[in-house]
Amino acid sequence: MIFPPEDGPRIFALAPGVDFPRAVVDGLRARYAGTPPEAIARAEVIVNTQRMKRRIEAIFAEGPAGFLPRITRLDSPGDPAVAATLAPAVPPLRRRLELTALVSRLLDAEPDLAPRAALFDLADSLAALMEEMQIEGVAPETISGLDVSDQSGHWARSLRFVEIVQHYFDVSSPADPAALQARIADARIAAWQAAPPEHPVIVAGSTGSRGTTLRLMAAVARLPQGALILPGFDGDLPRHVWDQLTDAMPRADHTQPGEDHPQFRFSRLFERLGLSPQDVRPWTDAAPPAPARNRLVSLALRPAPVTDQWLSEGPTLGDLGAATEGMTLVEAPTRRDEAQAIALRLRAAAEDGEDAALVTPDRMLTRQVSAALGRWGIVPDDSAGVPGQLTPPGRLLRHAAQLCAAPLSAEALITVLKHPLAHAGDPADHHGLLRQRLELFLRGERLGRGLVQQSIPYPEAAHLRAFGTAFGAEAWAEWVIATFCQPPVEGRHPLPGWVEAHIARTEAIVAGPAGDPAPLWDKEAGRAVREAMEALRAEAEHGADLSARDYAALVDAVLRRVEVRQSDTVHPHIRIWGTLEARVTGGDLLILGALNDGTWPEMPQPDPWLNRRMRADAGLLLPERRIGLSAHDFQQAVAGQEVWLTRSKKSDDAETVPSRWLNRLTNLMTGLDAQGGKAALTAMRARGDHWLGLASALEAPIEAAPAPRPAPVPPVDVRPRQLSVTRIKTLIRDPYAIYAAHVLNLRPLGPLQRAPDALLRGIVLHAVLDAYVRGTLEDPVTLSPDALMEAVRRGLAELPFPTIRQLWEARMGRVAPGFVTEEAVRQARAAPHPERLEIGGKVDLPATGFRLTGTADRIDIDDRGGAWIYDYKTGPVPSSERERYFDKQLLLEAGMALRGGFPNLAPRHIAGLAYIGLSSDAGEKPLDLDVAPPDEVWAEFERLIAGMLEEDHGFTARRAMQEDAAASDYDHLSRLGEWEVTDPAAKERLA
Repeated sequence: MIFPPEDGPRIFALAPGVDFPRAVVDGLRARYAGTPPEAIARAEVIVNTQRMKRRIEAIFAEGPAGFLPRITRLDSPGDPAVAATLAPAVPPLRRRLELTALVSRLLDAEPDLAPRAALFDLADSLAALMEEMQIEGVAPETISGLDVSDQSGHWARSLRFVEIVQHYFDVSSPADPAALQARIADARIAAWQAAPPEHPVIVAGSTGSRGTTLRLMAAVARLPQGALILPGFDGDLPRHVWDQLTDAMPRADHTQPGEDHPQFRFSRLFERLGLSPQDVRPWTDAAPPAPARNRLVSLALRPAPVTDQWLSEGPTLGDLGAATEGMTLVEAPTRRDEAQAIALRLRAAAEDGEDAALVTPDRMLTRQVSAALGRWGIVPDDSAGVPGQLTPPGRLLRHAAQLCAAPLSAEALITVLKHPLAHAGDPADHHGLLRQRLELFLRGERLGRGLVQQSIPYPEAAHLRAFGTAFGAEAWAEWVIATFCQPPVEGRHPLPGWVEAHIARTEAIVAGPAGDPAPLWDKEAGRAVREAMEALRAEAEHGADLSARDYAALVDAVLRRVEVRQSDTVHPHIRIWGTLEARVTGGDLLILGALNDGTWPEMPQPDPWLNRRMRADAGLLLPERRIGLSAHDFQQAVAGQEVWLTRSKKSDDAETVPSRWLNRLTNLMTGLDAQGGKAALTAMRARGDHWLGLASALEAPIEAAPAPRPAPVPPVDVRPRQLSVTRIKTLIRDPYAIYAAHVLNLRPLGPLQRAPDALLRGIVLHAVLDAYVRGTLEDPVTLSPDALMEAVRRGLAELPFPTIRQLWEARMGRVAPGFVTEEAVRQARAAPHPERLEIGGKVDLPATGFRLTGTADRIDIDDRGGAWIYDYKTGPVPSSERERYFDKQLLLEAGMALRGGFPNLAPRHIAGLAYIGLSSDAGEKPLDLDVAPPDEVWAEFERLIAGMLEEDHGFTARRAMQEDAAASDYDHLSRLGEWEVTDPAAKERLA
């Protein structure tokens, strides 16, 4: 017996900032002092997390030698007799799959309830609602009995989903983990009531925030040797504030007064036990590291209204400089700056041997900090680990699952082949080279063995076999064909078949032609992911029939729940914790990161099932309760020995709002100038600015002189001797691009999957109009808008972009009537000929040895021998002035025609030049030949080429771009950004 007999419940507490696990151990040892060594082994300590359990055991292990108490978790039966009466819980994955099947059938029966794309999100949120109902003891009948007569129809429909899970709440039904925890608590309570234990039973570290835990704690507190040890109890809170927290009058918005206060759950516990805060006793005499700071934070976090309390009690806080001596405030300009400053401080802690932890709910910040620490080879002990879907095996499994949902694209194929685990089980070392060659082949590049292809966006077995034969890689190509060249799977199929086929295909990707799939499951990540996939395989029979897309979404959702920790390589002193782990604190430094509203506290998630009023009427948690839980975690963490408070002023280029707790703290200190509040706050910020300065210095680039605007002067004999008419515009506007492409022979790689951009639209519509005009020559009846649109639909049919097909077809539908009307005029004016459609030609300049090539969309010859040259324009039609000085395509084609540059074509003169617009400025747009006579333009062209071949000619970057925002393929090579278009060009003679 370590507690004297008492009539009422027994509650102890520890102040915020006290090392809670160590104080629990110290208090137990002090109470068992003088007893036989084995006596402590009969004590039962119930904790809320596995981390708390491990920490208490580690502190006992530090010595002196002795026995351990029985340490169990809240969700563990503890007593074998209790465990024998309870069936094991249903695996969470099985329940989720069952809910997915139920929701799927409901959506099939009533499609208007929700889109099928929301299937897994609905199953997840429904599982969360079931868990909350089981923990809070809310029966399905309570939900179905809610009055929604004055609510929107959405809430009435949401109750339809709740009805489909009602049978899971039956006592005879296998229990979920949450339901099992409730049954464990009820079984324990019943056993204790029947035969109260004589040994001590202590609940340590829980706040009673959930219904199941609250019931168990109330029962333990009333046991003869039972006790509660509350973490982070605010002993500085006056009685009138406690009374305000337990005010029974709800607000109009269905919240309880003070529900978002960090001590609210304790007030509810006291109310349940019939106690007051004065009945709480200290577990040990351990003092918090900064009692004055605890008083400051306690006053700052008072429930509203607070101004009068700040005015009356603020002057009693004393010198705030001493209270905040161990606090640093980092207000970083950006999230990156915040992460860099935190990483620098953690690095300093690692070098000094300090125990330091970053505490934050922001997983993006933790990843940025981890990445920054990687610069110095420091791997923090992250309690949440890396999500399974972001690990190498997780990414490969996700890619493999998506292969069944659509035809195999070059982009998808190369993405998987580039994965580090692809072909990892085959000892051959030529996979990387073959994959690079295959990528070039699919992009349409010329390869060293003369293998030339057009871009292949959707590779087939024949393409891959041709590639394998050309490079002597037949076995490798056959492996790619067998593994990847499979048609998409249509319809829905049973989940077990999906899982087996998915795992087999992924292992084949890893194994290679004749290898071993073992590397897929190696190391911590592989083992964790394999466990998740084996669990999915074991529970697959409980799932619904799924489509390929549904299965890929399911795999992604399953892998997101996997936590992969690098336990073998982490630094022993540097940790990353979630907010819950702040209760297990004991480090020298705590960094509270991402203190912005919406992050800490987190923004309440939208509830698709119940609104605020319905949740309040049913007895479920309201968003303010979760904010209160987060506030309690903040109050405990901020009370540490040395504390950093960090936030970023901007996130994703948007201004942020400081966390409400940080706002209150800074506002209170600003108003207490007589107590040194302003000076203390300035000192906190100065300490933070010091580390931000170090982070800025770390990120500062090495000073280097900016590159000048380039104008390379290569030897004359390597300059281009042949260009097409479309490249002359580039020679005038951006000579550097001509130098890079034709002298350095650098060209951008073609895309694996051509985007539906302006270039593709031009290619497709040019082909459509060429085929259509040829058809009208054979059958003049087809000269009609309907026939044109039929040709457009045929031409667009092969595009793998349904939305783009409809958009482009609609645009051509607006253009078609005008085009056909003008086409009739064009054909009456000068008859087209099949040989003069898409006609290619060339002209040599004897004086310079230069050749101009080009392909005219169309050249018609009239009865007088005059040439009418047309160019289809899917983009903006250039003006006569632009064509005269820059875009000389039609004028140069006219010069080629007059000089016999096109085969079997000898016009007497140029009768007309015109662009045929196919976009917003649709219609025929003739050029004024008086303003730009073809002979004069040709003479200018000859002078341009002669100038390009002069010894001292420099190829200036972006000489006369149409607009400054226009992009060039070679801007990066020319180092645009280090120079401006107004800078003079710096010629550089090249050998």
